[in-house]
Amino acid sequence: MIRINLLSEGRRPVTARKKSSPRGGFDLGGLDAGSAALVGAILFGLLVSLGHNLLLGRSVKRIRAEVSEAQVEVDRLAPIIAEVDQFKNKKAKLENKVDIISQLKANQQGPVQIMDEISRALPELLWMDRMSVSGQTITLSGRAFNTNAVANFLENLDRVQEFQEPVLQDTSQVGQTYSFVIRFGFTQLGDAEGRDRAPAAG
Repeated sequence: MIRINLLSEGRRPVTARKKSSPRGGFDLGGLDAGSAALVGAILFGLLVSLGHNLLLGRSVKRIRAEVSEAQVEVDRLAPIIAEVDQFKNKKAKLENKVDIISQLKANQQGPVQIMDEISRALPELLWMDRMSVSGQTITLSGRAFNTNAVANFLENLDRVQEFQEPVLQDTSQVGQTYSFVIRFGFTQLGDAEGRDRAPAAG
């Protein structure tokens, strides 16, 4: 009698089937879509950070190079800057000296012009012995051979615009001459050069 084991023949060995990856995709080692997206975002962030660091590094190098060039230029110009500072100091000192000289000349200008105006007003037969200036008042003393010379001197002084009307304070005869004292006020004198003056009466 022949027995046929149909059960054993009908069974086939069971083999594990591999999960097929999506068409055109990659095998991510069993990661689901959310995990894959997270990994991709991290990788993208790392790439962006790396690129940013590279750009910063290049900027730092460029700025350092510019600073180095600027320092070289400063070192080159340092002697010139020092010379300019010395020139400015010398210029300031010279300007100060000029101001002092101008002030001294201005202070001397008044008495010099007063003497010039008085010498222009001196007539013949008269000479000065003394002149004093007190504030804005001038006192003159001298001698003349006659009283007409003293009168002419008063008239000539009165013609000077900066002089106030002169006053004869005293006159007396001493031997063959006449001594006199004249007093008058004055204002600030201007430039006497080029001004027309009437000739002193003799």
